[in-house]
Amino acid sequence: MLKIVRRKRETLTYGPLLASSAFVWLLSLGCSVAVAAPESDVDTTPATHRAHQAGSRAAATHTTTHARTTQAPTPITSHAAPETLKVSVGRVHTHNAVQAVSREQMDHFVEGTSPNQILALTTPGASFQSDDAFGLDTVANTLYVRGFNQTQLGETLDGIPMGGQGFHNWNGLSVDQMEIQENVAGMTMSQGAGALDTPSAQTLGGALTYTTSDPKDKAGGRVGQTFGSYNAFRTFGRVDSGVLNSTGTKFYASFARTDQDKWKGYGDQQEMQANFKLVQPVGDRGKITAIFDYSDFQQYNYLGLTKGMWQREGRNADYLKPDYATALRYAQIGQGYPGVSALPGDPSVGDMENYAYDGTQTQRNYLSAITGEFQLFPNVTSKTVAYAHVSNGDYSGTNPFLTSPSTGVPMVMETGHPDVRRIGFTQNFTINVHKNVIQTGIWYENDTFNYPMRMYEDGLTSAHNSISGFKGSQATTWYSDSFNTNTFQFYLQDTYHIIEGMTVSAGFKSMLQTTHGGTSQDNSASVMPWLVQSVDPTSYTYSHPAAGSLTAANAFLPHFNFDYHFKDHHEVYFDIAENMRAYDYGQQTSSGTAWGALGNGTSVSAQQAFNAEKQTLRPERTWNYVVGYRYNSKLLSASADFYHTDYYNRLATVTTGPTNNQYGAMANVGRETMNGADVMAAIRPVRGLEISNSFSWNNAVYQGSLPDGTSLKGKHQVYYPKFMYKANLTYTWHRAMFNFNATYSSARQMTYMNDEQIPAYWTSNLNGSYNFGKVGFAQNIKTTFGITNLFNKNYIGGVYGAASVSGDNNDNLFVAAPREFFGSVSAQF
Repeated sequence: MLKIVRRKRETLTYGPLLASSAFVWLLSLGCSVAVAAPESDVDTTPATHRAHQAGSRAAATHTTTHARTTQAPTPITSHAAPETLKVSVGRVHTHNAVQAVSREQMDHFVEGTSPNQILALTTPGASFQSDDAFGLDTVANTLYVRGFNQTQLGETLDGIPMGGQGFHNWNGLSVDQMEIQENVAGMTMSQGAGALDTPSAQTLGGALTYTTSDPKDKAGGRVGQTFGSYNAFRTFGRVDSGVLNSTGTKFYASFARTDQDKWKGYGDQQEMQANFKLVQPVGDRGKITAIFDYSDFQQYNYLGLTKGMWQREGRNADYLKPDYATALRYAQIGQGYPGVSALPGDPSVGDMENYAYDGTQTQRNYLSAITGEFQLFPNVTSKTVAYAHVSNGDYSGTNPFLTSPSTGVPMVMETGHPDVRRIGFTQNFTINVHKNVIQTGIWYENDTFNYPMRMYEDGLTSAHNSISGFKGSQATTWYSDSFNTNTFQFYLQDTYHIIEGMTVSAGFKSMLQTTHGGTSQDNSASVMPWLVQSVDPTSYTYSHPAAGSLTAANAFLPHFNFDYHFKDHHEVYFDIAENMRAYDYGQQTSSGTAWGALGNGTSVSAQQAFNAEKQTLRPERTWNYVVGYRYNSKLLSASADFYHTDYYNRLATVTTGPTNNQYGAMANVGRETMNGADVMAAIRPVRGLEISNSFSWNNAVYQGSLPDGTSLKGKHQVYYPKFMYKANLTYTWHRAMFNFNATYSSARQMTYMNDEQIPAYWTSNLNGSYNFGKVGFAQNIKTTFGITNLFNKNYIGGVYGAASVSGDNNDNLFVAAPREFFGSVSAQF
């Protein structure tokens, strides 16, 4: 779904459950309650946060725009023993329209690097950008797969539905927050239309499947320590119990802590994670697996920039903290204080308005699940997953277009306190009958999402703490939004083995999702003293309450697939599917949701706009077509995929209405068509050496127009490159490994009228490692060295937020990290 922004100057317009699962749920819920902050807190785009001023100065970039295809509109012979956690080939086997990344490939990169970043560096059709070397900054992380971003792909971890991977996720959790990288055994990416059995209400394109390693049969463990640029420090430890008894019980527990100073500006980014996994075989009929994952991310954010600001102010432009005096002066100038003027060396007033004092986020996550996998009959297997997920956080940002009423300081800290509680289960059956493999299953989930937005006053000489200290007595609640969502999915598929090596699959899924909610509390009147006193309060369209329910339903979403392996090395396949995506929801000032950024606050209320659009809105749908060929031999692997997508009912928050009474609304802005190709070849001319190259082409163009008649026909999709080239060279000699990779991304459109582009860029990484083997009691003592952004390129990485119809108006671009160095040592025991 698109989130379109139009500005005059800067105004935003735009099967059965296992009985023991109850214990896991209670553990998850109990832990979250024990450590949650007294008031769970925010959703502010860590770019500058501004109040909406119709026809005046900046509107709060605070709008939490969830990334989207057009993002808000948007966008793989050592003498030593094998490495630990090595994945069996069958678990990450590349086949059909699926690309796999093995644990061996992941070990070519710096420990702790985001799996999504590794995926994009090694797989054609995938694009990942960020603003930090590890790729862990959830704000700036931007993942696309063939034109669809992380909120439009299906994602699962060991069969657990993980919703979208975007920032401020209201229905899931990113892979970086749910699993320590060393515990990820492998991942697959369905570049076609996604599998029918993927439990997801947001899949428009493919699907990402992450698999975690099982506990080892032999007791032992692994430790690792990484050091790097900007005081980077990462510690990892894992202990495996080994088989404990005659029934085969085994488990592991692991911990990781990452801490790195920001490469520009003030503050650091810290992540703490803990993973626990227990496997209990049940005779020879199956097994029960239990997991508990915890993460705590505390990050000072990087400032989002406009393209012009990046070019004029440089890559080091960032939040002003700790220079409070300068932040006050910029805010005063932005608010038009009399007698306050810019000083020599100050940026232009236009750029000044895009600066803010501070932006931070903390997020705590608890994920628990019990999985039962059993052979019910010789030809029938069952897999049941019962899960619970709790997430809460404090997302803060300075708003230099409000005033702290007690102190008169022209800045306010806005803190959103989102709280997510998901509980659900999946039940799948596989039945083998002659030449048929029949698969069927259901998925149910209940999701409760709450989002109170509170404001905290800044003082005369210092700002309110943006990481902690969120006391209710200090806060003024501006509004609170609450949603409850029930999701049900059923699928049925038959795979028929025609002849040896040839299969055809046909099936469908049914999906029903109903969301009730909206604004549960609105205190617009109480925030009047916080508004800029020099501006007519009636010109503010800051708080727009709307509530109601929406249902996305489709009883028949078909999927067809044909796959043929012939002459040992060759494979051809095609994949056709229809997908549907349910409606987004979030906070009331968010553009890009059916409940947010509606009305104009005066003549057309948000509730009136919601009631009207409810009669006409339809969920977004896609038809995806893929045809491909793959060749695999000892010396050469090659593949070529061609794909086409028809995208219907693209939804966007737009400005509509007559010239003298315009207001925000959700609207269908027509179709999009996408044609593309991915070509890859990997050669292994000598033992230990692999050289791979891939080229991707994507031509995604809009076919519709905006409600005001502005045609988008022929305009290329925003935020996704039309061309990508990737090269990887890996050489392993005895115990040493060397890897070099380079990526080229062509220019990305950053407006719907394609009048502004994010420049093309090259980036490269260099990695090396040496395994010393066994030394004393330790095994596989390994040292690694890595350089990210090898040639220190200055380029725009991730994008978070809304795209404009035209013009360089949005401070939603994040500069990629400069060259950084990392070294680590690890050992098994």
